[in-house]
Amino acid sequence: MYAGPKEQTNSLRPRRARIARAERRTIAYVRVSTEDQATTGVSLDAQEARIGAYCAAMDWEVSEVVRDAGESAKSLKRPGIATTIGHVRNGSIERIVVAKLDRLTRSIRDLSDLIDLCAKHDVALVSVGETLDTSSAAGRMVVNMLGVVGQWEREAIAERTSMALSHKRHSRLAYATTPFGYRREGDVLVPDAFEQKALRKAMCMDRAGASFREIGRFLTEFGAKPHRGKAWYASSVRAMLRSRMTSELAA
Repeated sequence: MYAGPKEQTNSLRPRRARIARAERRTIAYVRVSTEDQATTGVSLDAQEARIGAYCAAMDWEVSEVVRDAGESAKSLKRPGIATTIGHVRNGSIERIVVAKLDRLTRSIRDLSDLIDLCAKHDVALVSVGETLDTSSAAGRMVVNMLGVVGQWEREAIAERTSMALSHKRHSRLAYATTPFGYRREGDVLVPDAFEQKALRKAMCMDRAGASFREIGRFLTEFGAKPHRGKAWYASSVRAMLRSRMTSELAA
């Protein structure tokens, strides 16, 4: 039976789809941040080797490795991610393979956005470390759950750190840079009488509406030197007056 033009066109669609899909590529994405570049096991080469071995086992040919060196995963504002997203949107790739999800992003919102974008363009997101593939609904669900757990863990760590620093401030225990108005005696912060006098005057000037530059000139003339740097600048005066220790002193 002769197939009319419309039916003939429809019969060609599956074949065209298969051809288009066969031409789409597999790319690997690797990343290290400034902090973990020297850490064993997460270097760019180590990630690339792990992804390569996995793809070989799956019979996937990696056509391109996209690298982000010294880039944080706090946001998607990275050159490598921009390149990867461009590939997704132009329909040239079938899957993105990463060594671990945290190499891709540490934000649950960004992860969700990436999963949605990949799903829209029929691109699978594959994580070797977690053995996950978002080409299935179950894979997408687990990836989102892992992202939620990871974000909770990071926020819990930040909370504990904040509580520990707050305890040190209230207990006048030394941490980080010694704040202006104090000197360090072992692990304890002890008020420095001279600096405390200068600090209280600076706080009064601030409340009266004096500029940070004017307060800096006063501190210089008073003979109170900053703990960091050789001179007072508007930025250093502002940092000193808006610090947690200074705020607690004023309370």
